[in-house]
Formats: sequence, C-alpha cells, structure tokens
Amino acid sequence: MLNEFKEFINRGNVIDLAVAVVMGAAFAPVISAIVESILMPLIGLVFGEPNFDAIGRFGCEGGICAGSVGVAITALVNFFFVALALFFVVKAYNRMSRKSPEQDAAPEPDADPDDVVLLREIRDALRARPGAL
Repeated sequence: MLNEFKEFINRGNVIDLAVAVVMGAAFAPVISAIVESILMPLIGLVFGEPNFDAIGRFGCEGGICAGSVGVAITALVNFFFVALALFFVVKAYNRMSRKSPEQDAAPEPDADPDDVVLLREIRDALRARPGAL
C-alpha cells in the first residue's frame, strides 16, 4: 500500500494540484483587493452604494429582514468582478510570457559534422575515378 501511495504522489498531478491550490489561496487576497478597492467603489459611484443588499428585501418585521434578493445580486456581481479581474491578470501574464517571433521559428538544422563531410568528399572523389566504384 505504501508503494501505491508513493506512485500516486509521484505522478505529478497531485503536486501540480497542490501548488495550484496554494497559489490560488495566496492570490485570492490580491484579486479581492482589486474587486473591493477598485471595482466595487465604481459600482458605488454608478448606483450610489457599493452593493445591492437593500434590493428586494422580504419578510421584514421590526427592522429585521429574513431575506434579500439584493444579497444574491451582490454575490453574483462580486463573482463577475473576481472573474473579470482574474481574466485580466491571466491575460497580462500570458502576454508577458509569450515567446517572441524569433523564438517561435523552428531551429535551423545543424550543419553536418566534419567527419560526415569528409566521408562525402571521399565518396565523391572515388566516384569521379573511372572504374573505382
């Protein structure tokens, strides 16, 4: 069973997934800061409030409300902005890591080694002699 576990861990997928989870957790505050500090205040400028929590309240008695459609709308808007911010970050990363056209070109084949060139010259010289080959 220990060998099976070692094979499972050493496949590479588990390590890649673990790295992705850790990087995602570390990157989440960056995306949240972009959404909360930049994008949601823009919503506040347009709509007067940075969220939609007050929209569609129901079941209100004595100032306490049981539910609100606005909370769901705010969650959807937050999700949209998180996805949008992440899209722009990934797009910028891909643009920076893209290879230049010179790097994309196929490498030219190397010249033949000296011994191959010499053997070809010998072969051609022997062919040139009448009755040699």
